[in-house]
Amino acid sequence: MRSTALKLTAVLFLSCSLVAAVNAQEKLKVVTSAVPFLRISPDARAGGMGDLGVATSPDASAGFWNIGKVSFNESKGGIAATYTPWLKNLVNDVYLASLSGYYKWDELQAINVGLRYFSLGNIQFTDQNGNINGNGKPREFGIDVGYSRKLTDKFGLGVALRYINSDLASGAVSGGNTYKVGSSVAGDIGVYYNGKDEAGNGFTLGGTLTNLGAKISYTDNADQKDFIPANFGLGFTWNKSFDEQNKITLGMDVNKLLVPTFTGDASDPQALEAYRRKGVPGSWFSSFSDFPGQANVSLGAEYWYNNQFAFRAGYFFEDKTRGNRRYFTAGLGLKYNIFGLNFSYLAPSGSGVTQNPLSNTLRFSVLFDLDGGSGESTPESTNE
Repeated sequence: MRSTALKLTAVLFLSCSLVAAVNAQEKLKVVTSAVPFLRISPDARAGGMGDLGVATSPDASAGFWNIGKVSFNESKGGIAATYTPWLKNLVNDVYLASLSGYYKWDELQAINVGLRYFSLGNIQFTDQNGNINGNGKPREFGIDVGYSRKLTDKFGLGVALRYINSDLASGAVSGGNTYKVGSSVAGDIGVYYNGKDEAGNGFTLGGTLTNLGAKISYTDNADQKDFIPANFGLGFTWNKSFDEQNKITLGMDVNKLLVPTFTGDASDPQALEAYRRKGVPGSWFSSFSDFPGQANVSLGAEYWYNNQFAFRAGYFFEDKTRGNRRYFTAGLGLKYNIFGLNFSYLAPSGSGVTQNPLSNTLRFSVLFDLDGGSGESTPESTNE
C-alpha cells in the first residue's frame, strides 16, 4: 500500500513508455508504443557500453540483440541471467529480469531461448476521485525461441519468434471498457558478418529487424490497438588484439523504431482513431519519413585483459525532440573458468536531459559457460 499510489502509477507508466517533457517551445516528436520493456537493454555487458549490442562478439545474451550472431559463439552452450532495478530512487519492487541461453549442435547451427520479465510491483488502483478500486500486480513478459546458422565462415543469419504478454490493469473498468491482458506475437531477423582474422583483428557488422508483429490491445474494442516497438538496427565494431593479454573493441549502433509518429491532436478522438487504424506493414515503411531524426545512437568500448577482466564505457544519444535520453555508462566484467559476472552503471549526461529510470543504478548479469571451461578461454566463448 502506498499513500501516493495514483501518482506513482502515473510515473511508472510514463517511465515505461520512456516519455518525458522537454522545452515547451520545442515541437515534440516522441514516438510511443505498447510493451516498451522490449527495448530496455536486457544484459549488463551491453548496458555498460551505452546499449551497444548489434555487432559485438556473441555471448549468451546475443539472441536479445542479434539472433544472427548466436551461431558464432565458440562455446557449445551458455546461460546468462540479468537483474535490472527500475526506478530505484522511487520504489524497490519494480525490476526487469532476463534469462537467456543457447546451444550449438554443430559448428554451423545454434538454437537460442530467451525470457524477459518486467514487474511493476504492487499497485493500489484508484479512480479519478481517489476511491480505491483494489490492488494489482502489473507485469509484462516476452518469451523468445530462435535459430541461427552460419551461411559461410564469415556470414550468419538468424530468425526468432516471440510471444508477448502484457497484464497492466486486467479487470479494471474505464470509459465503458473492461481492460484485459494484452498479447501479441512478433518475429526477429538478424544478420551478422565477422570480418576478424585469426588474431581477432578486424571489423564486425550486424543488422536487425526486431519485434515485427501484430498490434496489441487491452480491450475488446478493435479500434484501440497499439503498435509494438518494431525496430531497425545497424551496428559495427572495430576489434584490435595487441597481444595475448590486451584486446579492445570500439563500436557504434544506430537504432530506429519502426513506429509512425503521431502528428495529430491527442485530444481529437478521430485523429487518434485514424492513427491506430494504420496497417502494421505500412507503418514500418511510413516511419522512415522522419529518418534520421528518430534514430538513437549508441557508442561503446570494451577492453579485455588476459581474457579475465573487462572494462567498458559508452554513451547513448537521443534527439531532444524525441525524448532527450542521453547518458554515459560504465561497466566491469569478470571471468573465471565456467563462471562470469558483468556489472553496469548509468549516469545522465547533464541537467537538461530526460531523467532515466536506470540513472545511478547498478545492474548485473551472471553467466555460465556450459563447455565447463574446456579449451582456450576467449571473450567470444565466455560472454566477454
